[in-house]
Amino acid sequence: MTAPLIHPFTFGDRTQSDLLGGKGANLAEMVRIGLPVPPGFTITTQACREFLATGEMPAGLNLEIENSLKVLEGSLGKVFGDPLKPLLVSVRSGAKFSMPGMMETVLNVGMTPEVAAALAVQTGNSRFAWDSYRRFIDMYGRTVCGISPEEFHRVEARILGLHGAQSIQELDVAGLQALADGYIREMEAITAKPFPSDPHEHLIQSVEAVFRSWNSERAQIYRRRERIPSDLGTAVNIQSMVFGNLSEDSGTGVAFTRDPATGSTGSYGDYLERAQGEDVVAGIRNTMSLAQFAEKAPEVAAELDRVMAILEDHYRDLCDIEFTVEKGKLWILQTRVGKRTAEAAFRIATQLVDEGKISMDEALLRTSGDQLAQLMFPQFDLSTSVKEIARGIAASPGAAVGEVVFDSRRAFDLARSGKKVILVRRETSPDDLVGMVASEGILTSRGGKTSHAAVVARGMGKTAVCGTEGISVDERANLFTAGSLTVYEGETISIDGSTGAVYAGVVQVVASPVTSYLEGRLAASSDSASPLVKAVDRILTYADEIRTLRVRTNADTPEDAIRARILGAEGVGLCRTEHMFLGPRRSYVERLVLAENEDVQRGVIAEMEPLQRADFVGIMMAMSGLPVTVRLLDPPLHEFLPPLSELSAQMARAEALGEEIPARDQAIFAAVKRHHESNPMLGLRGVRLGILIPDLYKMQVRALVHAYLEVRKLGHNPMPEVMIPLVATQRELLYLRETLEEEIRKTFVGTGQSLDIPIGTMIETPRAAITADRLGHYADFFSFGTNDLTQLTWAFSRDDVESSFLPRYLDLELLPFSPFESLDQAGVGILVRTATQLARSLRPDFKLGVCGEHGGDPRSIHFFHDLGLDYVSCSPFRVPVARLESGRAKILKSATGSSTV
Repeated sequence: MTAPLIHPFTFGDRTQSDLLGGKGANLAEMVRIGLPVPPGFTITTQACREFLATGEMPAGLNLEIENSLKVLEGSLGKVFGDPLKPLLVSVRSGAKFSMPGMMETVLNVGMTPEVAAALAVQTGNSRFAWDSYRRFIDMYGRTVCGISPEEFHRVEARILGLHGAQSIQELDVAGLQALADGYIREMEAITAKPFPSDPHEHLIQSVEAVFRSWNSERAQIYRRRERIPSDLGTAVNIQSMVFGNLSEDSGTGVAFTRDPATGSTGSYGDYLERAQGEDVVAGIRNTMSLAQFAEKAPEVAAELDRVMAILEDHYRDLCDIEFTVEKGKLWILQTRVGKRTAEAAFRIATQLVDEGKISMDEALLRTSGDQLAQLMFPQFDLSTSVKEIARGIAASPGAAVGEVVFDSRRAFDLARSGKKVILVRRETSPDDLVGMVASEGILTSRGGKTSHAAVVARGMGKTAVCGTEGISVDERANLFTAGSLTVYEGETISIDGSTGAVYAGVVQVVASPVTSYLEGRLAASSDSASPLVKAVDRILTYADEIRTLRVRTNADTPEDAIRARILGAEGVGLCRTEHMFLGPRRSYVERLVLAENEDVQRGVIAEMEPLQRADFVGIMMAMSGLPVTVRLLDPPLHEFLPPLSELSAQMARAEALGEEIPARDQAIFAAVKRHHESNPMLGLRGVRLGILIPDLYKMQVRALVHAYLEVRKLGHNPMPEVMIPLVATQRELLYLRETLEEEIRKTFVGTGQSLDIPIGTMIETPRAAITADRLGHYADFFSFGTNDLTQLTWAFSRDDVESSFLPRYLDLELLPFSPFESLDQAGVGILVRTATQLARSLRPDFKLGVCGEHGGDPRSIHFFHDLGLDYVSCSPFRVPVARLESGRAKILKSATGSSTV
C-alpha cells in the first residue's frame, strides 16, 4: 500500500519536517499542544518531488485532495464553492527549511462571484466580500497565470483613476468589482484562455503553482545562498481561511517573542487592521506596533501574549508567529523558529541560558562563525560631519554605502560590474531577490521589521532600513525625495541598519565594538562593553574551552602575526615566503629567475637573506611560544615576471619604429621567453624551484636559523617549522629534506645551540594525497594546501574559472557552491581523508593541518574536525570564526557522531 500524500493538521509533530515541511510540521505541533489553529491539511514534500520529476500531479493526488476537502467541510459545516455555506482556503508553500517569501501563496481559494455576493449578504459587509474576491483574482493571476505585477499595476492605475481613488483601500464596492473584472480581462488577453469558473480547478492549479515555485529564480537564488539542497521539494498547506479584513475588530499581524534585530527581550511585531496576512509581509501599508495593538484590543493582545509565551517555552527559542484576528477572535496561522540577525543570535542564546531554557552547548550551536564574521564588519563614524536626510525603521543592522538603484535587475548588473549599490524601493517583493542579494543594502519607504525586505535582509545578513516615511520613491523616474532634497539614481547614499538613519553621500566607517573586543581594545568586563560584546565573549570563551581542533593563522608579516595572535591564533600554520617579495621587493624574485648565471643568482640570494631573517624574527617574536610554519618559496613565475605579451608588443613596436633596443631589455625579453609557461600554476614552482636553484631554499633555512638564534637571545621562545611546497614524490621530499637538514646543521655549528626543526610538506597534489604513506616516512607533519589541491583535482584554474564559467555553473545548480569557498567533501575531501588515514597508519600521532582558505570556512572546519586533524590555519580576520566553529564541531560530533554541516 502506497503512503498517503496528504495528512491533516492533527497528524504528526514538529520533528516531521522532512515529510510535512517546516510549516506543516509546526502547524501539527501547535494543534497538538492545543493552540487555536484554523483546520486544514498538508500535501507532503514527496508529492512535490514526484510532480517536479514528471511535470504532472502524482497519481491519486487529486482524489486525495477532494477527500481531504470533504473531511474539512464536515468538520466546519461548510462546503467548498457553495455560496450558502462557503468554505474558503489558503494554499501556502512550506519547505523543510524556512524560505520566507521565496515561494507562492494563494489566499481565498474557493471564492467566486456567486460566493462573494452571498458573503456580502451573510456578513452584511459588501466591501469585505468583494475585497476578498479581488484579492483572490489578483493572487491567482500572479501566481498561477504568471501575470507580472507591472501588468496588473496598469489595470489598477486605470481603475483608480476612473473611481477617483488614490489606493485600492479607497475603492468602494463597485470599484473593487471593476478591478477584479479588469484583472480577469488582462489575464484572458495575455493567456488567450478564458478564466476558469470552477473553484476546484482553482484549487488544483494553485497547488501546482506552489509546486512549480520551488524552482522559481528567486527560490533557487535563496537556496544557493543558504546552501539548501535543491531536491527537497516543498509541502503545500491547505488551510481554512480566517479573515482579518472582515470588520473593524479584525486584522492580521506578525509577532516575535523577542526582537529579531537586536535580541532585546519582550514581545515585538506588527499589526494591521482590516487586512489579510500578505499585507503585513508585503509592506504595502504601514503597521501599528504590538503595544499600540494592546491599547486598541487589550483582551486579544493578552491572549496573543499568552500564546507567545507558550510557544517560546515549548520551542525554547525565538518564535516568529503569524496571526489573524477575526471579529475579536485570535487565530494562529503559523509559527517557526524566527530568523534573526547575528547580534540577536548571540544575545538570545545567552539570555536563554540565563533563563534555564538551554545549555551552553545549545547556545553555542545556535550561533555560527558566519554570524560572528558579520558582527566584525565596520560601523559608521558619526564623529565627522554627516548629513542625515531621513530616518526609517532599523530592520537589519550594518553600515552600507553605495550608488542608488531603483530596479532589482539593474542592481544585479551593476554589482556584477564591480559597483557597490543600494537598492531603493517603495517595498520589495520576492521578485526583487536577485537585486537584494547583489546590493550592499536595501532601503524602502514602506513596511516594517516584519516586511519582506526586513525578513529577507536579516536572513542574508544584509543591511536594511525599512518604512522610511520621510522619503518618497518614484521608481519610474529613478529618484526619491527627502524633504526638499532629490536623490537620483547613481548618486551615493549611506544607510545604517542599526539606527535606521539614511545619509547623503559617503560616510566613513570605524571598527565595530565586537572587533574592538576581539582585538583587545575593549574588555568584555568593562562598563562600556555592550550586551552584545558580553554575549560574544561568553560564547567564544566557551568554544575555546571545549574545542580540540587548534586554530593557527596564515601570516606573512610581523603585523599579520601580531594581529592574529590578539585574535586568538595558536601559531602560524602558513608563512608564505614568496609574499614577502611582492610590492617593492618584487624585483628580487624577477632578478633571481632571470639571472644569466649561477654567480648572479647567488648574489641575488645573498641580498634576499637579511630581508628574510628580519621577517622571520618579527613573526617568531609575535608568536613566541607558538609554532611558526614557514613555507619555502613557491612563486608562480607569472606573478613576478613581466608579461610576455606586453614585452612582445614593446619589442615589435620598437622594431617597427626602428628604435634601438637596449641590451638589458633584449636580455629580459629573451629570459622571459625562455621561462614562459603556458600554465604557470603547473610549471616551475614549489619544490621544483628549490631543486633547480638549491641555494635558494638553503638561504631560507639559514635565515630561519639565524632568526631563531636572535629571537632566543632576546628572551623569547621561537618554535620554527619548515614546510616544502608542491611535493609529488618521496624522492623529491627526501632529496630536499637531506639538503635542508645539512644546511641547518652547518648553520648551528659554532653557536653552541642546536634544534631539530620539524620539516614537513604540503599535500596539495592528488599524487601526494594518495601516496601519503610513502611521503610520511620523510615528513614530520603534513599540511593540506586545499587551494591547489582543489585546482588540481577539478582541473580548474581558480583565476580563470571564477570569472568565466563558474558563475554559470552555480546559476544552473551544476555546482552547489564554489569549491574554492567551501571544501568539495565528495571529491577533494576523499583525497584529504585518504591522506589522513595513510599518515595515521604510519604514526597515530602524525601531525596534520590545513592551510588553504578552507581553514576559515565553517562548513569545511566541521569536516576537518571529523577527520581528527590537529589544526586549521586561516587569515587573521577568520581566526575568531574558526575558533567558534571548532567548538560547534566538537559538540555536534559528540551528539551525532559527525559534525559535518
